[in-house]
Amino acid sequence: MTGKAKPKKHTAKEIASKVDAATTNRGGGKAGLADRSGVEKGGHAKLECPHCKVTAPDIKSMQIHHDAKHPKVAFDESKLVNRHATVAADTSKPRPGIRGSLKK
Repeated sequence: MTGKAKPKKHTAKEIASKVDAATTNRGGGKAGLADRSGVEKGGHAKLECPHCKVTAPDIKSMQIHHDAKHPKVAFDESKLVNRHATVAADTSKPRPGIRGSLKK
């Protein structure tokens, strides 16, 4: 006879959450520094401030940063640097799993 506590089996939701926590990069500490900075593959930081080079993930966050740190300069979306576009254009390595000469 089993005890009165929780059943001994793990639920699918619990297992899925453990797998997600183990495999997803949350970007904390030194391990996620390159990802947060946007230097490698663009990272989470999509936009870069043209004045102080601070990065932000989206336009709304960049506008909040701009209003707080550069109140005397007018906010102009066209001056923002899109880090994803510049990094994606610089990569010349072939994509994994795709061969260069599949045509016969």
